[in-house]
Amino acid sequence: MLTDLRRPHRTFTIRQLCLEFKCTPRALRFYEDKGLLAPARDGLNRVYSYKDRARLQLILQGKRVGLALAEIGEILDLYEVDDGGALQAAKSLKKFRERIVALENQKVDIGEQIELLKGGCAEMEKRLTDTRPDLLPRAADYDLMLRRRLDGVEHSEAK
Repeated sequence: MLTDLRRPHRTFTIRQLCLEFKCTPRALRFYEDKGLLAPARDGLNRVYSYKDRARLQLILQGKRVGLALAEIGEILDLYEVDDGGALQAAKSLKKFRERIVALENQKVDIGEQIELLKGGCAEMEKRLTDTRPDLLPRAADYDLMLRRRLDGVEHSEAK
């Protein structure tokens, strides 16, 4: 009886899950094809359980932090092991730490690339100042337009 309170027997349609998690039916069918979700069927309709909903939430969280679907699958497979979630937690911890290292390395690489690009911009601005200063305002306008397009936020001139 307590199990009923902890795990409701409520079911969900594909539409309900797509609206809740802001994903497409195609994505849910893809996760099903990959073996990450296994909804029941009512004729041609998919019927998702509370467990399927929880798995979808974990899949989307894993994708958000950059885990591969295979890695997410490894973690989800350990959900069925009857050890209070210890193996799943250990596997998740390992994957999360690996992902942190990868992201920190990417952050360093991105910082270096930004500095290289800033140096290139400074060199080109100097060159244009010496040869064709009339082109500089257009370059600044182009930069501002790109920044607006990328994040929708007004930016002042680049430093």
